[in-house]
Amino acid sequence: MKITLDALDRALLDALQADARLSFNELARRVHLSPPTVAQRVRRMEEAGVITGYRAQVDPVAAGLPVVAHVRMKCYGARCITVHPELLEDLPEVVEVSRLTGDICSMAKVVTESVMELERVLERLASYGGTSSAMVLSTPIAWRPLPHPSADRG
Repeated sequence: MKITLDALDRALLDALQADARLSFNELARRVHLSPPTVAQRVRRMEEAGVITGYRAQVDPVAAGLPVVAHVRMKCYGARCITVHPELLEDLPEVVEVSRLTGDICSMAKVVTESVMELERVLERLASYGGTSSAMVLSTPIAWRPLPHPSADRG
């Protein structure tokens, strides 16, 4: 179900992206609505698929996974990881896969304890198609909340 987001919905999204642990009471205080109204709006955005979940942001290095890499993939057909993501269910080091346009089909984000473990994951990924990897040295922008559509920015 597609919904139209108004300024109050966007304010709620901004607050939840900054801190998903906020209570409905605190959200209501911040956007000047009643807690039941806030709860109704949040549930409506969840049901419409605007809000897809609530997660803790975890620093992989602090969590003991200091090797982070992005792996570009060229894979097609029955062994394509974007068509069959279940192929990677037993490879938890792959924490994200995006389907792309252009000369590569996907980008996988991999986190491991060591370069040796990264090598093992890369060998496994190579069984699904061509790979090209780049290790992350630092992440100056680790995450940002979604911007508002240009119509909302004036």
